[in-house]
Amino acid sequence: MGPLDRVTVVLLTYNCGHRVRSVLERLAALGAPVIVVDNGSTDDTRQVVAGVPGAELVALPSNLGAAARNAGLERASTPYVAFCDDDGWYDRDGLAAAVDLLDAHPRLGLVNARILVGDEQRLDAISAEMAASPVQDRAGIPGPVLLSFMAGAAIVRRAAYQEVGGYDERFFIGGEEETLAVKLVRRGWQLRYAPGVVLQHRPSLANAGSLRHVGLRNTVVNAWLHRPLRSALRWTVFSLADAPKNRDFLRGLTLILRAFPWIVRERTPMPAGLDADLRLLDERRFRVRRRFFTFREDLGRSAYP
Repeated sequence: MGPLDRVTVVLLTYNCGHRVRSVLERLAALGAPVIVVDNGSTDDTRQVVAGVPGAELVALPSNLGAAARNAGLERASTPYVAFCDDDGWYDRDGLAAAVDLLDAHPRLGLVNARILVGDEQRLDAISAEMAASPVQDRAGIPGPVLLSFMAGAAIVRRAAYQEVGGYDERFFIGGEEETLAVKLVRRGWQLRYAPGVVLQHRPSLANAGSLRHVGLRNTVVNAWLHRPLRSALRWTVFSLADAPKNRDFLRGLTLILRAFPWIVRERTPMPAGLDADLRLLDERRFRVRRRFFTFREDLGRSAYP
């Protein structure tokens, strides 16, 4: 039995029949099981997936956002699951290395891959930030310590993911990783960036501009659900000041206000030590804040918290 027998690739897709075949063919060539979770597509995505040998289709009746990944993980029978989106795929050797790393460290719950963008193999800005993580390793696990991750470039321990309940459907998509990461870390699971694990990314910006308000809501709600009062307030002020002042900003504010009952009901501040580690990452973000009266979103700017 080889490493790739212990990992299942779960691909999340939505209305991408025009490009998903080539991604699936690359994933199928890895030799690992592949499960495609279709998030209620209305184009020919499902027909295209059905025509690719070796790909198991989970067809959801509606778009659940990131929480659709839960259905793929539940269908998997391997101890590890490699998540990707419909515009990226893993390199074989790196995926095997991720499995070996997870095998070697039982408290390692998640490995984030190094993301290479486009045919020019440009290092994604978020990967560069992860590589320079200032958070101290206290578990003896190799690699920079992470307190968040990229959903479409993460290999997870299935048991850890299930222990914390997976993605929360209420966050939909846009920074949905933050709350899941906090839940994992609070349960004692470790997250690491592994530069030897490579995800090839051929980005599509088709939906990028339509979900900025959800991302703003998610990062603020996450802070109030998990962080002490002072840190939650500080992060909220930063997030609102940093966000472009446009229609998405107003929509995000509306969503934040609507989430108030949810926050009051479920708020549980994290331990001081974890908050101190998060403040190290906060300071890095504060140094590169946008001007307050920025009106346009910079799609190339890192959003890693």
